[in-house]
Amino acid sequence: MTLEDHLGDIIRKGRLASGAAAKAAAEAAGLTEAELSALEETGRVTGTVHWLALGQVTGLNGDKLERISQGWLPAARDLSQWRELREITTIANDLAVHCYLIWDEGSREAALFDTGWDAAPIFQLIDEHGLNLQHLFLTHTHEDHVAGMAAVRARFPKVHFHTNAKSAPPQHRNRANDFTHLGSLRITNRDTPGHAEDGVTYIVGTWPDDAPHVALVGDAIFAGSMGRGNQSWDLARQKVREQILTLPEETLLCPGHGPLTTVAEEKANNPFF
Repeated sequence: MTLEDHLGDIIRKGRLASGAAAKAAAEAAGLTEAELSALEETGRVTGTVHWLALGQVTGLNGDKLERISQGWLPAARDLSQWRELREITTIANDLAVHCYLIWDEGSREAALFDTGWDAAPIFQLIDEHGLNLQHLFLTHTHEDHVAGMAAVRARFPKVHFHTNAKSAPPQHRNRANDFTHLGSLRITNRDTPGHAEDGVTYIVGTWPDDAPHVALVGDAIFAGSMGRGNQSWDLARQKVREQILTLPEETLLCPGHGPLTTVAEEKANNPFF
């Protein structure tokens, strides 16, 4: 298991978010600009880095940066608690992306969260488990998350589509207090823009055996990092704090890239928060 963003990616994102110049960040870290550039490119540390000072300049938590430099990873998750949850990973253009299939054990009603690059493995799971796909929820409409959408909607023309995209017809746009029942499961949504204007997180609760909530977060937050603030870094961080990190600490976070994590892990270890 590896993080979606290595240490250098995290530092570079912190610099971009804070507007810190490479020279200032390098001086704070006790590095030359060439050494900082190499660190950002490779994620590898050579020599001593002043993590607390680097964190102050980049707006990151220095202690958490150091922890990641020492190899921190979120604990591996045993998905047997959520028997009807599957992570599906597809790769194109050297970019791996996750989508997620969830269903109700009794009714076999299913919901898909994003599509990834290729719908074929989604269809394989649906056929293998005899599922009835009723809902397609999009966390945001960047290409890697929606590339398989045409194929999904072609095979399941009656699937109900959920999105925050302003261009979508009104009946398909999420509303603040919406909830969807999937058999005994209950799905709600929270706006998480910043990485994308239409960013939204979906919360799935009321699992059998009182399994913790599951949050499908798209690119709002990754294990140890976050999505690029294409719309606004400040807004992206604010929404993660308000809408994701306020969920119960045991909530399983299912990001669009990188390993699964939890609210507790990210509060304790993510340098952005």
